[in-house]
Amino acid sequence: MDNLWLRQLPSGDRARLSRAAELRPFARGEVLCEAGESADAVWLPLEGVVGLAVVLDDGRTVDSALIGREGLVGVTCGPMNGRAASRAVARADGAAACIPAAAFGEALERSVRLREALARFTEGLFAQVQQTAACNAQHSLEARLARRILELQDRVEADRLELAQHDLATMLGVRRSGVSEAAALIERRGLIRRGRGWVAVADRKGLEGLACGCYAMLRRVEGELGFAA
Repeated sequence: MDNLWLRQLPSGDRARLSRAAELRPFARGEVLCEAGESADAVWLPLEGVVGLAVVLDDGRTVDSALIGREGLVGVTCGPMNGRAASRAVARADGAAACIPAAAFGEALERSVRLREALARFTEGLFAQVQQTAACNAQHSLEARLARRILELQDRVEADRLELAQHDLATMLGVRRSGVSEAAALIERRGLIRRGRGWVAVADRKGLEGLACGCYAMLRRVEGELGFAA
């Protein structure tokens, strides 16, 4: 298990953060940080996927970003302003190196390189949030679903994803029946296979062709910033 953002830090910063970290597993559906609440830790995923979910006033949610072992969760709440802007919820089982917010904040104050690395990640995260907003407004559900499956596969690093239709509907902020119809269309094209509680990528190139251009654009941005999953 490894966190790619942590790996690219100078050895002194890695050691400082590693000393403060505690290994914590998380399960699909587990809330790591609730919107509006104080956050007491920064999570650096070693495996698994975490979604940043925007919570609407009627209780519905839609994910604005996905984070795997290429990044970290909690930087927009813990050491920065103390409150979480969104709900951080596990979208795939995994584990993280969990660092107290105070210790992470102290490390930031001591290291210019650490602040630069955090700024690069935050730039990429902001790009993902912006692109997701535009994508949700302009692109078909079929294309958005293809994009989301690809993004999950990139972070899980496996062809089979343990996901129910309810999970995908929650991430995309749509009805489960809509996801069912879109997934059936994609499956008929031979791009995915489905079973009860799982989805498997059968033709990645075909799925990339079906996905909207947001997927390729974000992969390019993440690669340029040096933290692609």
